[in-house]
Amino acid sequence: MSSTNLEHRPTKSGRINLDSEGAEQGLAQLVLTVIELLRELVERQALRRVDGGTLTEVEIEKLGVSLMNLEVKMDELKDIFDLKDEDLNIDLGPLGNLL
Repeated sequence: MSSTNLEHRPTKSGRINLDSEGAEQGLAQLVLTVIELLRELVERQALRRVDGGTLTEVEIEKLGVSLMNLEVKMDELKDIFDLKDEDLNIDLGPLGNLL
């Protein structure tokens, strides 16, 4: 891990750092935050459908595998950009944290 990566780590406040030198890191944090939010929404909707009985066993299996694969890919991307789960929970000011 280079010292450059450490200098551009997201701040503890949960705010995204978009200074000119850390723009790539901040943009990666923002994009991964949006993807994580969408992943959580899809997962909740999938659970509702499973609980509602509207999916076949094959569909449930495919959905489970797809969600697991997405989680693995998200972990890989967080590693690449040196981000942790808490880095994706950005501070929305008076609205609170996103995730």
